Amino acid sequence: MSGKTGVFAGFKEFLMRGNVIELAVAVVVGAAFTNIVNTVVKGVINPIVGALGSQNLDHYKACLTTCHTDAKTGDYTDGIYILWGSVLSAVLTFLITAAVVYFLMILPMNKWKARQEAKKPVDNTPPAPTEVELLTEIRDALVARRNGSLDGSAHGGAGSVVAQKTQQ
Repeated sequence: MSGKTGVFAGFKEFLMRGNVIELAVAVVVGAAFTNIVNTVVKGVINPIVGALGSQNLDHYKACLTTCHTDAKTGDYTDGIYILWGSVLSAVLTFLITAAVVYFLMILPMNKWKARQEAKKPVDNTPPAPTEVELLTEIRDALVARRNGSLDGSAHGGAGSVVAQKTQQ
């Protein structure tokens, strides 16, 4: 039973990670925008492109080989053809979706995060010494002790900090 509890605890931890929740929100919002974007493409973009020809971009095709068309419908009956109108429609849908998500969600969120970061207090403490600096101070302190000087005056100030710390 404890194995199942561990599995459920791990699953709960996985679900509660920030990235998973953000991804779920993105999927839901993306699905909601899909209908809006499809309507904009079909209702606005396609008629603008349709001013040049058909309002349905799926009707735009290019024939690569000898293609025969049906006299009644105008559709190709044989041959190899490219449906470039469908590709154009999909690209337009993608670009509009990306623009909506960026300008309505990502850009405001980034501005909000920048404002939150600006509100945080500034840490005025000096940065912690690096490992190399600490090792150099320890080495200098050991050399100073070997030479009989506890204050590190034999080599200057670098070892004096460690020597003073060890005296206290």
